[in-house]
Amino acid sequence: MEHIGQAHSGYDPSTPLGIDKHAGHHTEDFLKKFWVTLALTVPIILYSDLPELFLSWGAPAFPGSEYLALVLGTMVFFYGGLVFLRGAVAELRARLPGMMTLIALAISAAYLYSIGSVFFGSGMTLFWELSTLIAVMLLGHFIEMKAVASAKGALRELAKLLPDVAEVIRGGKITTVSLADLRQGDISLVRPGGKVPADGIVVSGDSEVDESLITGESRPVVKSMGAEVIAGSINGDGSLQISIQKTGEQTFLAGVMRLVAEAETSKSRLQLLSDRAAFYLTILAVTAGGVTLVAWLAAGQSFGFAVERLVAVLVIACPHALGLAIPLVASISTTMAAKSGFFVKRRLALEAARSITTVLFDKTGTLTEGKFSVMKASSDETLALAAAVEAHSEHPIGKAIAAEAAKRSLAVHEATNFKRLPGVGAEATVGGKKVFVGHRGGTDIVVEVDGKAIGSISLADTARPEAKAAVAALQKMGLGVAMITGDSEEVAKQVATELGIEEYFARVVPEEKVNKVKLLQSKGERVAMVGDGVNDAPALTQADLGIAIGAGTNVAIESAGIILVRNDPHDIPKIIKLSKLTYTKMIQNLFWATGYNIVALPIAAGALAFKGIILEPAVAAVFMSLSTVIVAVNASLLRRAKL
Repeated sequence: MEHIGQAHSGYDPSTPLGIDKHAGHHTEDFLKKFWVTLALTVPIILYSDLPELFLSWGAPAFPGSEYLALVLGTMVFFYGGLVFLRGAVAELRARLPGMMTLIALAISAAYLYSIGSVFFGSGMTLFWELSTLIAVMLLGHFIEMKAVASAKGALRELAKLLPDVAEVIRGGKITTVSLADLRQGDISLVRPGGKVPADGIVVSGDSEVDESLITGESRPVVKSMGAEVIAGSINGDGSLQISIQKTGEQTFLAGVMRLVAEAETSKSRLQLLSDRAAFYLTILAVTAGGVTLVAWLAAGQSFGFAVERLVAVLVIACPHALGLAIPLVASISTTMAAKSGFFVKRRLALEAARSITTVLFDKTGTLTEGKFSVMKASSDETLALAAAVEAHSEHPIGKAIAAEAAKRSLAVHEATNFKRLPGVGAEATVGGKKVFVGHRGGTDIVVEVDGKAIGSISLADTARPEAKAAVAALQKMGLGVAMITGDSEEVAKQVATELGIEEYFARVVPEEKVNKVKLLQSKGERVAMVGDGVNDAPALTQADLGIAIGAGTNVAIESAGIILVRNDPHDIPKIIKLSKLTYTKMIQNLFWATGYNIVALPIAAGALAFKGIILEPAVAAVFMSLSTVIVAVNASLLRRAKL
């Protein structure tokens, strides 16, 4: 999975307004080119007119020194500037002129004008402006790529979770193999402190496993025979033998990495807006630059002065910060989400979360434990007889009855002639009498002995301990909370009352859940649907925001935009808070990325030349890069926010 960990930023080439301006580039290459360019720029500046102008000093002349700037400037143009020229060609081929096109136009205009001046003109050149511009641009791109790369920690950290090798028991011997050589059915030995190499089931041993980096659960999870373990989790003090069930791309961790990778390449509406803005800004800059050149020539200024204004306009308009403004914030928010136990599958989903007005929860397994508990029994005798029938049952209701009888330390007799009655209940012979346990049309479990009812048992799917606090947190944020379930009115009302939920829908079959979402939307509500992603898929798709409960193989649910690794409703307020924080940062960055253009473009064109204020191309490059740094720092501040 190394290639996933190395995925880097940029626009998504599959989208109409996307081209990865850094495709094929390496972060350190820009830094290396910067230092070489800087070294070549120093003598160019020393032999320019700047030392004489500001220091009344001139570098010592030597035979051919008049061509030093030409030689070194040419080296800078082709060595440092080639990456921008190639980027411009790629943009133009894609018919998407952007940042690289602007930089290429600026440095080409400066270089060609300087060459012409040396051989055919007055000798006034722009070599020092050209070299400093390329140096600043190289440094700016290095800063951008470094910043974005640091924000992409989720994939790299996930990739690091897996061990390099695994110990397996083959032929009665412990053998060390690479992860690629693991096979389903292998028995892997995980020693104390070791990492689980692949998804599997514990077949021997007892231990506690740290799954916090994967699920966000801070407490170690007890693992014994029959328990499932996840690739990348860290074993505690005990040794475990694990039967490998899934390897490679089938593992839970691989699914998570695919989700994060998909999130990295998806785009929000604001990012699409910034892409379009960068495109039109390029068109505007080229037009403004052309008008500036013609206007100054028409005003009687020298060709050199007019070209300097053209270059300054092209440089100041480079949408460098604009290209970084949204992707960097999105990358950081994706990483924050992953560390908080949920994964943003589509950034449009995270953006939609900030405007949600109602959260609709599927009850079972989300607000409740998904496990039945006995709430009331007519008598201990009723419970004991029912437990005798259900002693070996695998049905959730049967297990709950048997567990309650054990909890009360009741004497449970042996049952014979057990018979399952599908959809109704079960019956068996207990103490020579025929005992029936099941439904007779009502919601409670009825217990009959030889055809006569002796009592009933009430069961309920108990609310999760953290559900009430999560509902209260959402209501405190001003959001409406509703619940939907296929259970009876009585059960739904009980859970809703316990959790403080006023609106609920009971006896709703899976195919009708989507209609309840539409009903809320018809009232003007923007609905977030939280469900398990299987029978809730249509409702998750219909909702303004689909949030799927993810566990194990259920993590890659296609119908939802956000996946919760834990079945914890506490994560819903975190999603909404992160959405609002992310949107705010994006708006701030768009302001910083575009606001300076409004002021700087006219100055670059020479609007204040009558007051003696001239913006040199190199200074324009500094201003452009400064806006990039501001955007990067502002985005990085998002990491400090607490969800």
